[in-house]
Amino acid sequence: MNFDNQIVMLTGASGNLGRAVARSFSDRGAQLVLLDRHGDGLDAALTAGKRQPLGIQADLTRPGDASDAVAAALARFGRIDVLCNLAGGFRMGAPVHETTPETWDFLFDVNVRSVLHMSAAVVPAMLDGGGGRIVNVGAYAALRGGAGMGAYAASKASLIRLTESMSAELREHRINVNCVLPTILDTPQNRADMPQADPTRWVAPSELANAVMFLAWEGARAIHGVALPVTGLV
Repeated sequence: MNFDNQIVMLTGASGNLGRAVARSFSDRGAQLVLLDRHGDGLDAALTAGKRQPLGIQADLTRPGDASDAVAAALARFGRIDVLCNLAGGFRMGAPVHETTPETWDFLFDVNVRSVLHMSAAVVPAMLDGGGGRIVNVGAYAALRGGAGMGAYAASKASLIRLTESMSAELREHRINVNCVLPTILDTPQNRADMPQADPTRWVAPSELANAVMFLAWEGARAIHGVALPVTGLV
């Protein structure tokens, strides 16, 4: 997979997955635009890679931040070839009837509205540029509801349906829209939260990065509207 001279925009760039995806794209020649709401984490993400990325601090739950970030990327590079919506959030524990409005709003803001805002800002540029690829990060848990997971599963299930709808709308315009559905990622936080589990059965961020890159690759241009499970041995 070669991304020489392609402009790749990543949200959630300072997270464990964001850093792994950024390294993988950079190693394959991409010019990166890294977005994150936390400036300190973004500073660390900017030090990785072969080429100096453009870093932008943005709260993507605000449509103005998303449009400003895309405008800055276009002003620097003139186009956006790939958008990877990696930013998201997770909460669980309460049953549906006890889930607070704040939890619902938080999960739909970070998992759905952030993608809507980025899509509204990026898709017109891709249409003008003759095409592109969008990869969203859903969750395998979205395929079926589970106890204590109602709000999270609902937000990620919404993301799958949005991916399918966007794909149907944009495929004739040479824009591929797909998503990945990971299970548990092997991160320091998950290891600390589940000390009795076997992390070798989980999905390494670098492995999920490979799946994201595949769907963002020009060689995957025949793939539209896929929700790809990435499950490890879970």
